Amino acid sequence: PRQISAPVRLLLSSNFTAASRLEQLRSQLAAEDAGGEQTPAPDAGVPSLAGAPSKGGEVAVRRSAKREPKPKWLKAPLPQGEDYQRLKSTVRRLKLATVCEEAQCPNIGECWGGGGDGTATATIMVMGDTCTRGCSFCAVKTSRSPPPLDPKEPASTAQAVNEWGLDYVVVTSVDRDDLPDQGAAHLAETIRELKARSGGRLLVEVLTPDFRGDLGHVETVATAGLDVYAHNVETVERLQRRVRDHRANYKQSLSVLENAKHFMAERSEGSDGSTGPGLTKTSIMLGLGETDQEVYTFLGDLRTAGVDVVTFGQYLRPSRRHIPVKSFVTPEAFAEWKTVGEGMGFKYVASGPLVRSSYKAGEFFLKNLLKEQAAQQEAAE
Repeated sequence: PRQISAPVRLLLSSNFTAASRLEQLRSQLAAEDAGGEQTPAPDAGVPSLAGAPSKGGEVAVRRSAKREPKPKWLKAPLPQGEDYQRLKSTVRRLKLATVCEEAQCPNIGECWGGGGDGTATATIMVMGDTCTRGCSFCAVKTSRSPPPLDPKEPASTAQAVNEWGLDYVVVTSVDRDDLPDQGAAHLAETIRELKARSGGRLLVEVLTPDFRGDLGHVETVATAGLDVYAHNVETVERLQRRVRDHRANYKQSLSVLENAKHFMAERSEGSDGSTGPGLTKTSIMLGLGETDQEVYTFLGDLRTAGVDVVTFGQYLRPSRRHIPVKSFVTPEAFAEWKTVGEGMGFKYVASGPLVRSSYKAGEFFLKNLLKEQAAQQEAAE
């Protein structure tokens, strides 16, 4: 829910008429959406990678406001095909949640339908479909007290993945601040079930919460046998408070990634079903008002934390209740950020308007990278 500022609370306690109060509240909220964060001036000497400004980004609160059409490069194929229907049927039968549906991912048709290579993939969301956080960009429903965890979910998840015949799977979760361990043990059990059902053949990527910076919980997940530890920083440091829930922050997320890398390197190599030391991964949304220099700084901070993989995608506003889009970044600018990231030493960079942190385009590369890493480790022994 939107936090109402002090001047508005004072206004609501005054003797103004209801109509006057409503009009002033609308004006204040519209001003906050339009002005939100002050954008620093572009830094001299930094090449501009900004996209076209979005006329629809700053929408007035009034319902009569018209929504501007999205650029043509943001068109995604409609969900269809045999693989799509088969995967959807399995998800429904086993009562699983997927981030593909809950977060309204634009790639659901391509990923579930198999795309050009015929391999259907999905990102399974565990620990329920209700999050305890209230990030201003996210479409997943929220509650302070979601339903209890399903103890059968780890086994059901592994069963679904086994039925699909996948060799690479992405598991993500909602935040569960209401639980003593914030769901770390549940995630770890899901990883172990996935590895056991596949006989260790399956490569597992897990997109985790920040666990409010509790490194004990990070270790629980990082040493459970996963191959890729992913956690999304989401945006540049200046915009964190505006974009993410107040319990999340930039330095906390970087600490999660850095320490996850450390824990994976320390684990007994191969004994937990993993392919070796593993990879760390994060994602950033563009189009929220970030500057090019801020993105360069963000990438530098990731490299300092030892992050291996980064993805760039366009922020798309799920509804008018969410933070507005400030700009639509062009495909050419995304391609340039890919080049920049590769030049900074990331092992893999996926960058495009419709790329999401778990987009399957990166999975095939990561699968080969992990197998190559395991082969090198075996040869060294």
